[in-house]
Amino acid sequence: MVQRTWFITGVSSGFGRHLAEQLLDRGDRVAGTVRREGAVDDLVAQHGDRLRLHHLDLTDLPAVRPVVDSAFAEFGRIDVIVTNAGYAVFGAAEEATDEQVVHQITTNLLGSMQVVRAALPHLRAQGGGRLVQLSTYGGQATNAGGSLYHAGKWGIEGFMEAVAKEVEPFGIGVTIVEPGGARTDFRYGGLTLATPMAAYDGTPAALVRGIQDRSRPSLGDPAKMAELIIASVDETPAPLRLVLGSDSYRIITTALRDRLAQIEPQEERAASTDWR
Repeated sequence: MVQRTWFITGVSSGFGRHLAEQLLDRGDRVAGTVRREGAVDDLVAQHGDRLRLHHLDLTDLPAVRPVVDSAFAEFGRIDVIVTNAGYAVFGAAEEATDEQVVHQITTNLLGSMQVVRAALPHLRAQGGGRLVQLSTYGGQATNAGGSLYHAGKWGIEGFMEAVAKEVEPFGIGVTIVEPGGARTDFRYGGLTLATPMAAYDGTPAALVRGIQDRSRPSLGDPAKMAELIIASVDETPAPLRLVLGSDSYRIITTALRDRLAQIEPQEERAASTDWR
């Protein structure tokens, strides 16, 4: 087993916590970010200086680069960058406040972009590495009531896909992880519902109002998903996308087929606009 050093945003819960636990248990080193002091004291007590914590709120964009630089300085080399931290505002687009819109996009899109941009000079200097971006099936498919969340996820997937082409010459691989629903605390701790408007009662957008119903657990096992994320780093070349969960596979493939069905009949019309 190859031992590596990882930088992971958001190790206090969800996938970040599962990844950190599994990596530390197998002897890897982890530089992790948290927003709350003391959130992973148990892991620090168990694993000592193989876990180095950094306080970071991704909405504080100027703070990102110093944190990434500090993590590389402490460990000397970091093999894998995992941009995991994020949260969601669900509800119809006009139900959200302006502040919620800005916070959502800053956290899920701009914050992750800044982590990647801060890490790239170090990865190039050391001759390679791997970037792993936590996304969701919602980065390729959409649901009513998730417009803000999808905006960030579609944006980060486009960013990462283009970055993959930019950094391949430097030996840097990119993987976009697209899990389905997983039994983490994301729906209850990392998700906010916008204040509902009566106009949307009974419409498709209103269905998300029941997303935090604990009587309907998600399908996916986050520990198994974390195992596959870790294993993907051993694959060469890096898989550009890693779909996790039967629900994710079904939703993504359906969305892609529907998109092709909408576009393919337009071939002749599209060509008619070419300069002749």
